[in-house]
Amino acid sequence: MPFAAALSEHPVTAFATGEVCGQVLEEVGNHPDLVIVFTTLAHAGALEDVVSTVREVLHPSVLVGAASESIIGTGREIEGGPAVSLWAARFGPVVPVRVTEAGGVPDELPFEPTALVLVGDPYSVSVPELLAGVAVAHPGLPVVGGMASGARGPGGSRLALDDTVYVDGAVGAILGPGADVVSIVSQGCRPVGRPFVVTEGEGSIIRSLAGKPALVRLDEIAGELAPDEVRAINAGGLHLGRVVDERKAEFGPGDFLVRQVLGGDRESGAIAVNDEVEVGTTVQFHVRDAAAAHTELDNLLSGGGDVDAALLFSCNGRGARLFGVPDHDAGLLSRRVGPVPTAGFFAAGELGPVSGRNELHSYTASLLLLHERA
Repeated sequence: MPFAAALSEHPVTAFATGEVCGQVLEEVGNHPDLVIVFTTLAHAGALEDVVSTVREVLHPSVLVGAASESIIGTGREIEGGPAVSLWAARFGPVVPVRVTEAGGVPDELPFEPTALVLVGDPYSVSVPELLAGVAVAHPGLPVVGGMASGARGPGGSRLALDDTVYVDGAVGAILGPGADVVSIVSQGCRPVGRPFVVTEGEGSIIRSLAGKPALVRLDEIAGELAPDEVRAINAGGLHLGRVVDERKAEFGPGDFLVRQVLGGDRESGAIAVNDEVEVGTTVQFHVRDAAAAHTELDNLLSGGGDVDAALLFSCNGRGARLFGVPDHDAGLLSRRVGPVPTAGFFAAGELGPVSGRNELHSYTASLLLLHERA
């Protein structure tokens, strides 16, 4: 078995770590190529002990770890309580990655990479700069992961690479050609109305869409919305999708990079968006709610294909606080592709590609699906 995962909710760190190590060792054996371990904040102070035990028991070639507000296992999402999630893979060479202000992703690799799994500190990593560097060094390489959540300020994050725990930067692993990978980004929204071209604006401010004030366009659409969509908008669920590839004749799911609408000014008719939007860009309003988030992820996971393991990074704005029930994203993943070995965490910003371009997201579920290569 090339993949294995285990989850423990034991409140004592040593017991939880021993439990998951024993299960994974039994399934995948000694010296896996990659081990990933995530803990909730209840075990964050003992992350050095967790890492030491995992390395002593499993002897992985590369270990990546982090502490986060909530973590994910196979079919489970542990929101806030004590938990350790351990994932291991045996699929060929892996290169460890440590990102700091002084350095980042290596340019030269001993193999053709298939994906970069990356976890970082939200207070010290310039994600746009990092992703731009990856695009130059390794064009088309998907970056999947997220920013660890739960730290109260700079220096509060806990990230692990091999036998060292860090409080800043990012850690990760570049996967070699031993497994086929598919990246999925579910932005949790559905489009409403029709696409418009931005005809006036600057930076994050959009003044007019197709020649009319942006709020006028929104009012035109609002009359066609269902009551639940209006409630979602009033609750902060209004987003704007920016087309990534303008060369397409028609736009559908996956063609938009979705960002939150921060507010509007009735006097000028302008809106503010959590993004930089240039004049001439095609955009479309989107609504985010539990139903839209469920439907989009369900559709993306129903595309078929063999899946042997998964990594899942969900926004800390999802989970029970969005869906009203526990284990939504992880449970849906297990129902659609099977209860494959899974690990991940709730992130303060998720990493994943949209239309071939890596981006930092919010309110998103970003997944890496893996299949053993024959």
